[in-house]
Parts: sequence; C-alpha cells; structure tokens
Amino acid sequence: MESHFSHEPHDDVGGKLNWLRAGVLGANDGIVSVAGIVVGVAGATTSSTTILTAGIAGLVAGAFSMAGGEYVSVSTQRDTERALLRLEKHELKTMPEAEERELAGIYEEKGLSKELAAQVARELTQKDALQAHAEAELGIDPDNLTSPWQAAWASLLAFTVGALLPLLSIAWTAVSVRVWACALAVVVGLTLTGFVSARLGNAQVGRAITRNVGVGALTMLVTYFVGVLFGTTVG
Repeated sequence: MESHFSHEPHDDVGGKLNWLRAGVLGANDGIVSVAGIVVGVAGATTSSTTILTAGIAGLVAGAFSMAGGEYVSVSTQRDTERALLRLEKHELKTMPEAEERELAGIYEEKGLSKELAAQVARELTQKDALQAHAEAELGIDPDNLTSPWQAAWASLLAFTVGALLPLLSIAWTAVSVRVWACALAVVVGLTLTGFVSARLGNAQVGRAITRNVGVGALTMLVTYFVGVLFGTTVG
C-alpha cells in the first residue's frame, strides 16, 4: 500500500486515469447506443431524413442523459465527502488526542513501528490535521473534491464523440451500403475503445476487444431485425 508521503502524485495520476477511463466508456456507450438506433431505423425505412432525425435525437438524448446522470451521481458523492469532512473537523476539535492515536494506528497497520507511527501522526497533525486525517482515514483530499460539472461535461462530450461515428458513417454513404459502412465504422470504433480500456485496466486486450465488438455487433443485429420487422408490419 502506498505511504502517505507519495499519496498526492499517485492520487493525481489515478484521478486522470479514472477520467480517461470514464471518457472511453462514455464514447463506447455513444457508439453502441446510436449505432443501434440508426441501424434499427435503417431496417425499417430507407428515408435518410428519418434515419438522421432518429440518430440525432438519440445522440442528444443520450448525451444529456449521461451528463445528467454523472452530475447527480458526482454531486451525491461530493455531498457525502463534505459531510465526512465536517464530521472529521468536529472530531479533531472535540477529541484531538483520540484522533491522533487513530492516525498513528493507521500507519502502524501500514508497517511502521509504533514509535515512528506516533511521530508521523503527530507531525502530520501539526502541519495540517484535516488534510492528514482525511487522506489517511477517508481517502479524501479536502483541496481536491470531485467536481459534478466536470464529470457532466466529460460524459456529454465523450458520448457525443462516440455517437458521431455511426451517425456520420450512415449519413455519408450510399443507401445500398450504409448499414455495412456503419457496422464497419462501429467495429473500428469499438476495437479502439476496447483496446484503450484494456490498457488502462491492465486487462487482456484481445478479450476486451472481442467483448466490446461482440456487444456492439449483437446490438446492431437485433435492432436491425426489429426495424425490419416493424417496417414490414407497418408497411
């Protein structure tokens, strides 16, 4: 487990990786969701206007849904972090000795001797009590709380970028090949997001790509035949 002294730089790198991973997953959702919509509608009609309208509506709805979900989720997380910090401030004010012993115990569990743990806890508490206790006990950096607006914008942009891939590929190709062109673009996009997500998570690249592409292909296949069935029934 990382020591307190190297926590800040590793925490910064970890935070950036988390945002990058969230962006990749958002783009992946955009690709699969909008591909399913446009391919499904293409199975029901040859009208380019109808297909594009459905795709754009899906892009906008999906992007705002992702952004809203992230905003609510991260806002709840931020509220929880603030509540924990208020409680920690209260405990530091009303029972400082007990809190310092608790901090020392944390460092003992990490492998420091009892004497050294007590010294570290005392010096860190004297420097910035809330910072030291919040990071060690709660895993929270009081100066770097999660941002709901940042999360919302990142999700909105990531979903939009991913969604544009199937939307543009089906819009810019001839009617006779546009479903196949969309499918090819989606496979390329999902291969890329699968590769990046696997590398970020230290997982097997081949398995991640296969899983990613498989889900996207199944989505397009099912929605296409649903569109064909619906179009035939209505027609």
